[in-house]
Amino acid sequence: MRIARAPLALDCALPVPRAFDRATRAPRAFDRATPVLRAFDRGMRAQPASDRVEMSESERAARHFTAVSLDVDADAAERWSEALLGAGALSVDLSDPRADTAAESPLYGEPGELTGARWPVSRVCALFSSEASKADVDAALRAAEQSAGQPMPAHARHAVAERDWVRETQRQFGPIEIGEGFWIVPSWCAPPDPAAINLSLDPGLAFGTGSHPTTRLCLEWLRETRVADARVLDYGCGSGVLAITAARLGACDVRGVDVDPQAIRASADNAAANRVAARFSLPDALAPGSYDVVIANILANPLILLAPLLAARVADGGRIALCGILAEQQDAVAAAYARWFTLAPWRGVDGWLLMHGQRRAND
Repeated sequence: MRIARAPLALDCALPVPRAFDRATRAPRAFDRATPVLRAFDRGMRAQPASDRVEMSESERAARHFTAVSLDVDADAAERWSEALLGAGALSVDLSDPRADTAAESPLYGEPGELTGARWPVSRVCALFSSEASKADVDAALRAAEQSAGQPMPAHARHAVAERDWVRETQRQFGPIEIGEGFWIVPSWCAPPDPAAINLSLDPGLAFGTGSHPTTRLCLEWLRETRVADARVLDYGCGSGVLAITAARLGACDVRGVDVDPQAIRASADNAAANRVAARFSLPDALAPGSYDVVIANILANPLILLAPLLAARVADGGRIALCGILAEQQDAVAAAYARWFTLAPWRGVDGWLLMHGQRRAND
């Protein structure tokens, strides 16, 4: 797992592959807050390939960044991160130096949980500009020493070759088959089955590309639950993938809600790209009313806090689907909704559960 700190968009695409692959236990927290994906989103969405400055392979080979990595105790990791950024590093990321070994220490958490967990030893990796000479990097490390108030620990340097980082990242994402006849396809890929339901969706800042188990569970539930002609609310819509899927499956009135304005914009863009009628808004802008289907893919703690609000949005006899729940959290979630629903696990993948239930009348 990596934690990235990147004030500039230039380099924060570098740690994307590791950060994206390893943040599998906290989907909403990771995808909405990480600067890595913010830069990724800018690079892949806001800047068409035709507008980017292209370099030849020889030009790329002649350029490289300098990475400086050091292993420090947990208490010193933040201090050295700040010191290196202040000394001119383009980006800094923290990782477990024992990653990909039996001794790796995964760190999990949810919003509202202040665990204070840290790796006993953290690897701090600072990236310096391709314009920086060895003398420039030496000077930056001396400045970081002064700022941190202690000598520079043992460290290593290595060159990071210049590449087309947007294209490098795109290579990680291909079409995802959710079920027979249903695909999520990035815009740079051709649909594997043109006759199938193909949602065009690019990985970006907002959560929800179909690659995470919780998103897949929600998509599978929508496909196997009758939503044609239903009023559907996607609460915590992220990329809008669930709302867009409901619309493609025939829902007659589809709304999406998120607390993040950037998610609202991403959802609206994705709905337009898929030519579906779905409307998205911040929670305060959602008009009063109830829905035949309410689906929320968030995390257990927010779902528990939102129980009265979400229950009030489900019409009598309507259905609710809740996801982002770890197996050991299901009892707490079921208890929070017990006044209105008898929730039961529908299906689980990789330790994640989707729970669903039907709204009892007049409760």
